[in-house]
Amino acid sequence: MKSTAIENHTVVSPEKWLAARREFLREEKEFSKLRDRLAARRRELPWVRVEKEYFFDSPSGRVSLADMFEGRSQLIVYHYMLAPGWEDGCRGCSFVSDHFDGAIPHVNAKDISFTAVSSATLPEIGRFKDRMGWDFNWVSSYGTSFNQDFKVSFTPDEVESGKADYNYGTRKVGMEEMPGISVFSRGSDGAVYHTYSAYSRGLDVLIGAYTLIDLTPMGRNEDPDAPMSWVRLHDRYDHGAVAG
Repeated sequence: MKSTAIENHTVVSPEKWLAARREFLREEKEFSKLRDRLAARRRELPWVRVEKEYFFDSPSGRVSLADMFEGRSQLIVYHYMLAPGWEDGCRGCSFVSDHFDGAIPHVNAKDISFTAVSSATLPEIGRFKDRMGWDFNWVSSYGTSFNQDFKVSFTPDEVESGKADYNYGTRKVGMEEMPGISVFSRGSDGAVYHTYSAYSRGLDVLIGAYTLIDLTPMGRNEDPDAPMSWVRLHDRYDHGAVAG
């Protein structure tokens, strides 16, 4: 979809542009300070001890939630939408996941491990992971209650009734799997603590491509009723066309 954003936009002298840019810079600085305050508040949130013992299927065998810390004190889990029997992973989750591999060495250097978790079986995960060319750790919670306990998998009754516990409220989810991210810390006593989870638009911060897109005159230019309908698996784009 082409845009007339450039053709219809206000054009001014360099002096007027600089004045407008400096005015907007004040708002950007306010936003940066607010983001820093929110990050500080997030770190101050209370924790809850994870009492249930979870085990996952991984390429190296059966692993526990504690094992996935890999000797580090913090763990990020991305709840990737891939259910048993699905041929493809979620397009939106794939959009997010395309950003992980380059970031993980830097994340590891800050005493943080990372893994994706899906309810699909490990062979199903492996096939799709190989197709996408990703290297990040990705394990299967198949046969466990992990996804249900962390509010990203839902029963057919929950989907049909439109009453699922997702994103800290009762709402319609539309399908059996939804995306999310959860953060854990491991104490000196070996106990695992759940420190944070986010869902829905709370995951936007993971998408570096959106940060680049938001810098442009057209911006996201998305359908407000289906914001990510333009997104494709990265091997499914028609590179001669504009997604819209």
